[in-house]
Amino acid sequence: MQEKQLSEKDKMLAGKAYQAGGTELAGERLKAREIVFEFNNLAPKQIKARKQLIKRLFGKTGTMFYVEPPFRCDYGYNIEIDEHFYSNFNLTILDCAKVKIGKHAFFGPNVALYTAGHPLHPHLRDQEYEWAQSITIGDSVWLGGNVVVNPGVTIGNNVVVGSGSVVTKDIPDNVFAAGNPCKVIREITDADKDFYHKNFTLEQ
Repeated sequence: MQEKQLSEKDKMLAGKAYQAGGTELAGERLKAREIVFEFNNLAPKQIKARKQLIKRLFGKTGTMFYVEPPFRCDYGYNIEIDEHFYSNFNLTILDCAKVKIGKHAFFGPNVALYTAGHPLHPHLRDQEYEWAQSITIGDSVWLGGNVVVNPGVTIGNNVVVGSGSVVTKDIPDNVFAAGNPCKVIREITDADKDFYHKNFTLEQ
């Protein structure tokens, strides 16, 4: 029995090399752009309407989230956010593969998550081949402004990534990481919590 030929979308979702110019994927990107355009052009006070558009666009959301416009993505349906998600201005998610974001995630302005990649060799790149690898971000993660997360990266729980970092490899739980390429700087401990209690007035 002859095997069913994979569509370019099937290849994309399976992490195989694919070409994005076909009618199916182009149509899905256009649909996402129409929703994103509407989202980005609503009046600032239309918070509920923006929230409903994100729920239509994303594959999964929690009940409590806020995406500050403007926002950009490729498809939308590969993005999953959990409860208490917040992103500041200019979040870009190239979601050719799955992007999973945990609870209490906080993104500064100009954060970019890139699941998409292209061949190093120009012969293949000129034929418009690309590939995609998923990105996973754990609970209670803060990505500072202008952080870039590259394809295939997993960021653990309770992580802070310093502004301007380019994350090319996995980051473990409970650390502060920064740099280009991003590296673990130190562990986050209870001493960090004590610092804020000593130096700021915090409600218990």
